[in-house]
Order: sequence, then structure tokens, then C-alpha cells
Amino acid sequence: MEVADRVVVVTGAARGIGRALSRRFAGAGAEAVIVADTDAQGAQTVAREIGGSAITCDVSHEDEVAGLVEKVLSAHGRIDIFCSNAGIAVAGGPEAATADWQRIWDVNLMSHVFVARHVLPGMLERKEGYLLGTVSAAGLLNHVFAAPYGVTKAAALSFFEWLAIAHGDEGLRVSCLCPQGVKTDMLATERRVLGTNFLTAGALEPEQVADVVVEGIRNERFLILPHPEVAEYFNRKAQDYDRWLKGMRRLRASLSHGSK
Repeated sequence: MEVADRVVVVTGAARGIGRALSRRFAGAGAEAVIVADTDAQGAQTVAREIGGSAITCDVSHEDEVAGLVEKVLSAHGRIDIFCSNAGIAVAGGPEAATADWQRIWDVNLMSHVFVARHVLPGMLERKEGYLLGTVSAAGLLNHVFAAPYGVTKAAALSFFEWLAIAHGDEGLRVSCLCPQGVKTDMLATERRVLGTNFLTAGALEPEQVADVVVEGIRNERFLILPHPEVAEYFNRKAQDYDRWLKGMRRLRASLSHGSK
């Protein structure tokens, strides 16, 4: 699918990858780009810059997702591409607070469910539509320090796989964006909290990621991998799971030692 002349919605679009996607879609000739975020001022700033429109939305609440979809359909009559990009990070393991586990579950997984619930009917009726989920390489490879993040991203990947399986022959196109480090606020926070440059060294600019996304949508690839090495790591995981787990334990140990 080409982005030109399409109505595109991007959540988590006030900064980082979402902002870069909004700019890139506008530059590619989208008919309309709707910038959605909990940060109303940030969303309005991006929308003014690209000639789009801004809608305040907390994607962890279904009623707000439903309202976002209704507003876009009322204004434009359709949604061609929906980028379910909003996400948060929580570190730790089972000891992380239950409230934190629930919050990241709602944002990193249930938001995608809410989006699909309210966007799919129109797309399936038209027999055309595109869902892009920002998942992260953690959805494929887990995260050595952040169980809530790795778990919710893996769940999100599984959900988008299901959508592709269930509706791929009905005109729905689905992609999962799975980068490693990207130079965003989230990566800066991870570096500060964990004290490691593990993902920072090979981190990409959000604009680089956005370029890869447009190409991935054009080619309708399910996995969009701005870091090509992720495919190699994922292949190693599939070939020998036990060996991969041992390697991940070594990685965790080395990073833990290096952060002290």
C-alpha cells in the first residue's frame, strides 16, 4: 500500500517514533494525518507542523479509542492506515507493582485490541485497510531486564499475528514494527535507569525508522525490522531455544556487571 492519498492515524505521535511517522506520512502525500496523543499540546504542535489534525487520546481507555475513531470517520469518512504506536516501559520482574503491570498491559496490549475492535469493521467492509503496530524487537527476543515490557510486547506481536491470520484474506494488511534501540525519550530513560549503553550504541534516529516503515508498508511486510540483525537473532532463537536462553543469560550478566 502506498501512503499517498491515504487517511492515516498515528497514536503516541507527539514525540519519538510517532512524531517521525506523522512527519514522514505527511511528506509522502497522505490525504490526512491525525496526530493522537495524551499530550494535547505536543500533538497540536506536530499537527500544525505537518498540516494535520490533533486529537487527545489515552489509548489505554477503550472509550477514548472509540472516540478517536469516530472523530476521524466523521471528518474523513474512512481510516486507511492506523498506526497503533503508543507504548510505555516498566522495568523489573514479578516484583514490579501490580498497578505497573496493569498499566503497561493496558497500553502495550489492550490499546491494540481496542483499536482493532473499532477500526476493523470499516476496513473489512471496504475490504481494504492497514494496521501497523509498534511492537519492538523485545516482542521477538524479550528484554533481559524488563519483564513487563518483554511480556506485553510479545503479547502484542501475537495479537497482530492473529489479525493477519484471521483477516489477511479479507483485505486487511498488518505490519509489526520491531526496532531495537531508537533515540527516543524511552531509550534515554532506560539508559539512565539501567546504566547501560547496550541499545544506545546502535540506536537509530526516529526518522530513519519512519523511512523503513514507509518502505515496509509499500511492500506489505508483516515484520518491519529497522535493525536487520534482529531477524538473525530471531532465527537463532528458533533454531536452538536452549542455546539462545543461555546466550541471553550471559548478556544479562554482562550488562549487570557493566552497570555496577
